[in-house]
Order: sequence, then structure tokens, then C-alpha cells
Amino acid sequence: MPRLDDFALRTRIAYFSMEIAIRPEMRTYSGGLGILAGDTARSSADLGLPIAFVTLASHEGYLRQEIDAEGWQHAQPDPWAIADWAEPLDAVIAVRIEGRPVWIRPWLHALTSKTGHSVPVILLDTRLPQNSPEDRTITDRLYGGDSAYRLKQEIVLGIGGEQILHALGFRIRIYHLNEGHAALLAVSLLRRNPVRKMRGAGSGLLYEAEAVRQQCAFTTHTPVEVGHDKFSYEEVERHLGGFMEIAQLKLLAGDDRLNMTRLALNLSGFVNGVALRHAETARKMFPDHNIQAITNGVHGPTWAHPALQPLFDRLAPGWELDPLRLSFLDQAGNEELWEAHKEAKAELIRQVEMISGVRLDPALPILSFARRMTAYKRPLLLLSDPARLRQIAARTPFQIVMAGKAHPHDSGGRNAVHEIHRCIRELAGAVPMVFLPNYGWRLGHAMVSGSDLWLNTPMPPLEASGTSGMKAALNGVLNFSVLDGWWGEAWMEGVTGWAIGQDGGGDAEHRNELYDKLERVILPLWYGDRARWLWMMKQSISKIGTRFSSHTMMRRYASEAYLR
Repeated sequence: MPRLDDFALRTRIAYFSMEIAIRPEMRTYSGGLGILAGDTARSSADLGLPIAFVTLASHEGYLRQEIDAEGWQHAQPDPWAIADWAEPLDAVIAVRIEGRPVWIRPWLHALTSKTGHSVPVILLDTRLPQNSPEDRTITDRLYGGDSAYRLKQEIVLGIGGEQILHALGFRIRIYHLNEGHAALLAVSLLRRNPVRKMRGAGSGLLYEAEAVRQQCAFTTHTPVEVGHDKFSYEEVERHLGGFMEIAQLKLLAGDDRLNMTRLALNLSGFVNGVALRHAETARKMFPDHNIQAITNGVHGPTWAHPALQPLFDRLAPGWELDPLRLSFLDQAGNEELWEAHKEAKAELIRQVEMISGVRLDPALPILSFARRMTAYKRPLLLLSDPARLRQIAARTPFQIVMAGKAHPHDSGGRNAVHEIHRCIRELAGAVPMVFLPNYGWRLGHAMVSGSDLWLNTPMPPLEASGTSGMKAALNGVLNFSVLDGWWGEAWMEGVTGWAIGQDGGGDAEHRNELYDKLERVILPLWYGDRARWLWMMKQSISKIGTRFSSHTMMRRYASEAYLR
């Protein structure tokens, strides 16, 4: 295992994220944001980039999803043993929360690439005997608790994480904030740069904000207003009193409440959205800021099914580090591609049966929808006209696999899970359909590689990017999606997949086009022209797998965000 001193000596960039999907056994992620951060780390290791990753220990994980007999979700802790996967480091620092010291211990997980390069992942832990019982739980539950709990977590991540790196001997030149959760890091940097007394705003110091901007890059991921963490200044004063005067924070984070996104925007010299469309939306939300676009990507070696990788190796040797080589996959033979896909599909069918007891038919197409269960993702759009689904399935049978967790505080998401289970009962005997609980890394891998059609139906323009569709495309699974997030950059109608609706369309238009294309275009193609379907699978891999790679994404971050 590489030594901490070696990491500290060469590392110049620090990537902060509330969640990072490091490996399936480490429950330090909830969904797409964490999976993206994990792919970022894997590509950084592959490419030998000098980056350290900082996140929370999240001892109790995000949630374990249990579904009762009536289809209601119940959220339980999802614990894991940090000592099995990380090494405790001999450094402890304290941050003051509510006037008392909260001690933080870092753990080190060295993420090592097949290339031999490693990057350090630092996990922050408050489960220490020096802390009060209340403070020991701060790093227990990812996105758990109330607003006060979330603020404490963001203090530990941003302020504590910055101080931990300093204490461990890292000399960081660029801090990359993956979402606004770590925005208090920039405030911690400000405190290292006092310049003069303030005038007219109390007796505190002014700070050199421009120096901090040169050190910070910020990636925003959500066009949904509720996704931007906000805290009352009374709450901030109670938890962080004396750290920085409220009058100064208001200049950086908003007058009414501390908006973590605005704080990050105002203290970062490089800001980006995660798709071209998302950057346009973010610029409309924050017109005073120059927001660039670096579209997300996925780590090909992690998400390509093992059955496909020999084909990739033969036609595109070196594709793991140079995804552009996958352009040669349009030369794959129909039979060898179909046999590899059948193997991936068989694995998904086995997992479905093992989890649910339902045996899907390998001869029928599998349509999959797997997203975080929340209203703007519109998980019920496909199911909004059960009679129409029955009619379509009577002529061209198909199967549906759905998965996704709802945050415990998201009543709309929990209601959607319940409604999906009602629809499963209603469609029984007409449309084979299953909901798989505990959507995560392993189940996600099986779904993005073993499905035949990947459905995505968010309400535009509320999708930031959407990396699950990229993973599906890499495996030759065809996308059927609204034109939002990344899909507008990859969509070629009837070539890489299909679009649902046009810009500006609403629920009714999208529902009708979803059903019409499924009935008149997609399913007839599956049953009537398998050669054309296979041709589209090859176009999906060769045109999308080449472009939407986390290697490409990290090369852009290195040249545009870090080397400035």
C-alpha cells in the first residue's frame, strides 16, 4: 500500500465530495453524484493525476431500502466496517461546532489502478471517544437527519477536511468542490488570508477573496432549487459562531440564508455545469457567474460488462485508457456482439429472480428505469396509462424492470415507489414487471449492461447530466430519453437511440410520444429487424462510449480547471 508521505509529496489537487463510490462494500455513496465521484477517482488513478479525494466516513451508509407487502418503502441503516477497507491515520484535528471541539480522525483508502498509479481517498470520521455521543454520529448517516445535522456534516467536510489535509502535510494548489456541500472549505481558506479591518460591518477582518478564487474550482450538479443547501444565519451563528462574521458571509452567500451554492460560486475561479444543457440552465439561475460546461463521463473498465470486454480488447486494444479507440466497435460482428449481450442479459435475469422471485423471459426485450425516486425524474410517466401499456404488450410483448431509492424526507418519491408496486399488481398477467429494492453499484451494473432499452424521463431542464444512460450505451443498451442532460449531446434519432418529445414539452406530450414510439418504432424494430437493432447497438458503443468517458472528463478538468 502506498505511504501517506508519498501521496502528500506529489498531490497538488484535492477533490471534495460528500459522497464517493469507492467500491461496492464501502457504503459512502447514495447515487449518481457519488458514482461520478468514484469514476473521477478511478480515472485519476488510471491517468496518474496528483489528486487526493476527501469525503465522509458514512458508517451507516445512505439507506437500506425495504419494501413492505403494500409497496411502501422503509429506510434502514446500511452499515459497513471502515477498518476492513481503510487505514486510520495518526492525525486528529478539531473543529468547533456549537462552541465545543469536535474531533475528526482521517482514514486512508488507497485506490490503485491497473496502471500501477494510486490516489488517496481520505475518509473523515467523528466516531471518536473524545467526542460527545451526539458528535460521534455526525459522520454516521449520509444525508441523514435534519438541517442542523446536515450543517454539521458540511462543517466537518469543508472546514475539517481542509484542516486535515493541512495537518497531514499536503500542499494543495487547487481545491475542487463537487457540489456545494464542501463550500465552507473556501471560508476556511479565506481565514488564512486576512488583509484589513472591515468598515461598517462590525469589527472583524476582511479577507483576500481573489486569492481563494484562484485556489477553488466548483462543479454544480443540480438545476433543482431544493438541491441547493441553505441554512439560516441563526443556525450558522449557533454552530459556527466566531468562525467568520455573519455580515461577511452575507456578502458571499446571500442576504436571507447561507446558500452553499452561492458561497461556492463567489469563491471559485472556475465553475462548471455537467452537460452543455445544464450549464445553460445554471447560467440562467446564476447570471452573474461565468459557468462553463464539462460533460460528465463514466469509467469504461468499471461499467463495461465482462462479456463485452474481450470484444473491446480485440477490436480496440488500449481502450481502457484511450476510449476513442472504441470507435472501431462499429466493425463488430453481429453474432459476437449479440452473444455477449445475451450473457449480460442472462446475468440481469438471474439477479431479478434471486431478488424478486420473478423469472423474466430472455426472448423478450427488457425495458429498464432506474433512478433516484423523486418527482422531477417522473418515474410514473411510463405507467400513467396502464390500458395503453396492455394494448402495446398484447401485440409486441416486453418486460419492465424498475429500481430506485427515495430519500426518507421525500414524500413524493416514497409515494412513487408505492404507486409503482400498485401498477405491478394492476399489470400482472399482461406486462411482466418488477421493482428491485436497494438499487446500488452491483444491481446498477447488471441493469445498465443487461437491459435492452434504457428509459429516462426527467422533466426538462431539471436533469443535470445522467450518467446511467452513458453506462448503458457503453454496453450497447439503447437509450430512450427526453432531450435533457447529456442525451442532447449524444442523441441521433434511430442511430444511438430515440428521443421523447421536444424542448418545452410537458407530461402529456412526453407520455404520448413515449407510448407512440414504443408501439410504432422501437418494439417493431426489435421484433422485425434484429440486424438494424444490432447496428444501433454498435453505433451506441462506438459513438457514445468514445465520447462520454471519465478519462475525457478528467483531461478537460486538468487542462481547464486545474492548470489555470
